[in-house]
Amino acid sequence: MGEVNLSQVMDRNRSFVDRVIEESGQDIRQCYQCAKCSGGCPGSSAMDYPPNQIIRMLMLGMKEEVLKSHTIWVCMGCNTCTTRCIRDIQVAAVMDTLRQEAVRAGYVDKAKLVLSFNESFLWTVRTFGRLFEPGMAMINNLKTGNFMKDMQFGLPLMLKGKASMFPHRIKGRREMKKIFEKVQGGK
Repeated sequence: MGEVNLSQVMDRNRSFVDRVIEESGQDIRQCYQCAKCSGGCPGSSAMDYPPNQIIRMLMLGMKEEVLKSHTIWVCMGCNTCTTRCIRDIQVAAVMDTLRQEAVRAGYVDKAKLVLSFNESFLWTVRTFGRLFEPGMAMINNLKTGNFMKDMQFGLPLMLKGKASMFPHRIKGRREMKKIFEKVQGGK
């Protein structure tokens, strides 16, 4: 077995880690692997690597393995990890940044349905200023080719007043769009 020079590995990976830190706003170098984030994560049983291990893998230069991992797509953004983190690292923000990096790098084959759902969710929030579930479901079903999926639930929910055909009007929709433009660079 040969020697592994961790300094060289970390130098090679530094620009990617720096970009993740900058885009997420989270200094993942502060993580000392207590694993409280992983211990409290409700989605960890469906992940291939627990959240703390993803952060460690990043620091060890395992960029490709991280971007190909199922973990970054399973993260629900519930922020349980953030409330448990004694270093105040918002792990969900890191996972969101990693999803964006995975899309840029073309690592989305096994996660296309999650990506489609994420894009549909963000589109409805950007457009209506809040989540409009029926609209999001319709857009997501059109994008994934599952046109009639969940249709049996729509009418009963509408008849009971639990879902609406039209989104509720909220104040501040323009401000919400400005936030998205600032974050997404005007897309």
